[in-house]
Amino acid sequence: MARLVLPSKSLAFSRKSLLGLISNAPLQVNCSVNCFQYTAKSSIRYRHFLASEAIFRKNCCSLYSSLPRVKQVSRRLICSVATEDLPKQVEESKMAAPKEIFLKDYKRPDYYFDTVHLKFSLGEEKTIVTSKITVFPHTEGSSPPLVLDGQDLSLVSIQLNGKALKEEDYHLDARHLTIQSPPSGKYDLEIITEIQPQNNTSLEGLYKSSGNFCTQCEAEGFRKITFFQDRPDIMAKYTVRIEADKSLYPVLLSNGNLVEQGDLQDGKHYAVWEDPFKKPSYLFALVAGQLQSRDDTFVTRSGRKVSLRIWTPADDLPKTAHAMYSLKAAMKWDEDVFGLEYDLDLFNIVAVPDFNMGAMENKSLNIFNSKLVLASPETATDADYAAILGVIGHEEFSSDMGSRTVQRIADVTTLRKYQFPEDAGPMAHPVRPHSYIKMDNFYTGRYEFVFNSAFPVLQVYEKGAEVVRMYKTLLGSEGFRKGLDLYFKRHDGQAVTCEDFYAAMRDANNADFANFLLWYSQAGTPIVKVQTSYNPEAHTFSLKFSQEILPTPGQSVKEPVFIPVAVGLLDSTGKDIPLSAFYHDGILESVSSKDQSVFTTILRVTKKEEEFVFTDIVERPVPSLLRGYSAPIRLESDLTDDDLFFLLANDSDEFNRWEAGQILARKLMLNLVDDFQHDKPLVLNPSFVDGFKRILSNLSLDKEFVAKAITLPGEGEIMDLMEVADPDAVHAVRTFIRKQLASELKAEFLSIVKNNRSSEEYVFNHQNMARRALKNVAIAYLASLEDEEFTNLALGEYKAATNLTEQFAALAAIAQNPGKARDDVLADFYGKWQDDFLVVNKWLSLQAVSDIPGNLDNVRKLLNHPAFDLRNPNKVYSLIGGFCGSLVNFHAKDGSGYQFLGEIVLQLDKINPQVASRIVSSFSRWKRYDENRQKLAKAQLEKIVSSNGLSENVFEIASKSLAA
Repeated sequence: MARLVLPSKSLAFSRKSLLGLISNAPLQVNCSVNCFQYTAKSSIRYRHFLASEAIFRKNCCSLYSSLPRVKQVSRRLICSVATEDLPKQVEESKMAAPKEIFLKDYKRPDYYFDTVHLKFSLGEEKTIVTSKITVFPHTEGSSPPLVLDGQDLSLVSIQLNGKALKEEDYHLDARHLTIQSPPSGKYDLEIITEIQPQNNTSLEGLYKSSGNFCTQCEAEGFRKITFFQDRPDIMAKYTVRIEADKSLYPVLLSNGNLVEQGDLQDGKHYAVWEDPFKKPSYLFALVAGQLQSRDDTFVTRSGRKVSLRIWTPADDLPKTAHAMYSLKAAMKWDEDVFGLEYDLDLFNIVAVPDFNMGAMENKSLNIFNSKLVLASPETATDADYAAILGVIGHEEFSSDMGSRTVQRIADVTTLRKYQFPEDAGPMAHPVRPHSYIKMDNFYTGRYEFVFNSAFPVLQVYEKGAEVVRMYKTLLGSEGFRKGLDLYFKRHDGQAVTCEDFYAAMRDANNADFANFLLWYSQAGTPIVKVQTSYNPEAHTFSLKFSQEILPTPGQSVKEPVFIPVAVGLLDSTGKDIPLSAFYHDGILESVSSKDQSVFTTILRVTKKEEEFVFTDIVERPVPSLLRGYSAPIRLESDLTDDDLFFLLANDSDEFNRWEAGQILARKLMLNLVDDFQHDKPLVLNPSFVDGFKRILSNLSLDKEFVAKAITLPGEGEIMDLMEVADPDAVHAVRTFIRKQLASELKAEFLSIVKNNRSSEEYVFNHQNMARRALKNVAIAYLASLEDEEFTNLALGEYKAATNLTEQFAALAAIAQNPGKARDDVLADFYGKWQDDFLVVNKWLSLQAVSDIPGNLDNVRKLLNHPAFDLRNPNKVYSLIGGFCGSLVNFHAKDGSGYQFLGEIVLQLDKINPQVASRIVSSFSRWKRYDENRQKLAKAQLEKIVSSNGLSENVFEIASKSLAA
């Protein structure tokens, strides 16, 4: 295991949790939309703290999601497909057509649950679940029908206050169990159901992975375990008893504290877990199997000792050291920064290889995708180490341990790659959606870093995180902490809304946030335009802002939103100008500080059009706009290319320095695309090459920042700026620029490779990550020249590498170009790592994402490779997601890419609808392309929508894409 030094975010931190503080999981609901998606669950991990409805419990801890993983040995152990007929008791005719659920229809539940006692008798053929629930009405004395959610369940028996109900006392259909006339007042309800986890390939509810039982209940998986009000405003205390064969399942885990365990007859044993705090059903968790743990302890600031355990198969335990380190560091950081202390005596983390999501922070029993737990220098890249750190901790924690700028660049790149296209497409929705058919389609995001997939996953978390980040931008760290403290004081243990969090931030700081709540209710990305002007006589500098949000499905009219714009001004020498005051709405507002000069101020843009006029500006400045990317908007300004080159060379805000280069690159690429489309010769602007050269030669810059700065905008980002997307032209132009830069800066790139080699032991820290990142980008540029000299250079780096980061980067550089060298090195890599399924997934992804012409044939062959299994989400994300990431091949003119994806969607929908829905979302912006591609993509969508037995998940995305 590598020596662990305070690391930084590398090229790909997997999830921004904290400044995602309120990462947002959209409204969950039951027949009617639930405004109370989350509980006020404080804790150490802020992933659920939610922008769309938070789920926090003070000191509870869904937060510290550290990560373990299940079996490295079992490369292909996936569950079998569930093909059982519906139980006879269920009326098949009642299987309703997909129904849209609206937030406006939300109503509080008629009944609440006080305590829930669950008993699981785990078996190889079937599992019996007994639930005993204490029920009480919302309105005392009322007794309306009790409607419980249930799916894929066989009802064995049902009792009310110890009395068995007859068939005429309840109604059962494919989705609900309704008790027609329950007693008034408080009563006990006991339900026994039979389920078959071994046949549950949807990976929702209780299922088997690598021979172990595990659960995934977020967002609506609990209804696949037992009949229940599966909605987040139903919060109860859970006690769970698990019984199983001791030889097969020696480890039995659930939420809370272990209060009892022992042996039973017939070689079985049991464990009883009790969670003293109320929680919603989607945070329930259970794991049973053959696992071993890495154990450690954490002493809280109040002196309590918390046992920490990361569970994984025995062979993988050595790879969990980094996860444990990250967990303890994040827990300490959360106490220091946010005053949040874990409240239970035990914290368990389990990793599983078959998991729809990246991670699930169930209270005290976090379940994670194996990829986000295991790390060793030989089998994990810097990006993997960073992803683990990012999932266990969160954005601020990870940034504090490394380069905050690099992390911010990674976050914004994600927004532009996934969120902005979604905001402009048929699945555009607010942070808190107004409606949904299947909530899973709006619930989670952040798969791109975890799986290197290209699926435009619905980015609820990402945008919600940006909304919360704006609170902190406006209030500062101290003000944000005050708001957070008030939020927990008011709502600890409650189900809460976005308005509750907003009110706490506002009230704690006596702040005026005007129209800030519109961020939660309006879909789309604000487009902000800025015009600048300087008055040399008055020594004033003006910034005129205008904002608009384009119409989105269901929202044709948009209101201006509250946008914090961080601004600085540079003088002619490139230095920041001290800011003293500006006029806004005729009022002079001071920005100076008695103690020190102010170089960046926050302008509060709240109207459709408004102007800010800075005073005491003695020369025309160059403005640095939206510093640190202070709001998730598209910014357009009248800055010239000279201004942008000036900012690229001088801006003290490193994010904006990078951004200036990206704007220049986007403008250059769009111009060259136009030339390509009009059969004009492609010529690279010498000033652009010179800008790259200056960056490469500036030894004062952070190497990881340089690696980001010399990476061109992606093809998807450029196409997103075109009226009609042209994947062939954009690919040709980007390839041309990369080769031209590699050719003209050959000496610089060779020098970078030479000067950044190291034979020392692998260390995961910022200095070494930055060195490797810059070297790897340089090798990729050189290898793009398809010159034997540089192919051999990359091959030498591949053979000499002592860690996967450098070995895989060299492999990727060689694999850019078809030929024997590529084929040989790919075969060699697989031969070395065929027994490690996580490394093999990288091998699959690398081949699938290739832009080599005709690569679809290779992808089809890989479908039948022993390393691939359609039932494993990670493998689907790697191979199918990788292929969709090659825009030039996926959007092939002949429609072959569309046909391939359509076939896969229909196959996968029968196995795992959640994963199938993520895949079909690649079709969502089909209208952005030329008429021929539109026709071909539309045909596949129509075929999918007309398919018999289509899941709600896929139907929602496919039908909305067609209707756009």
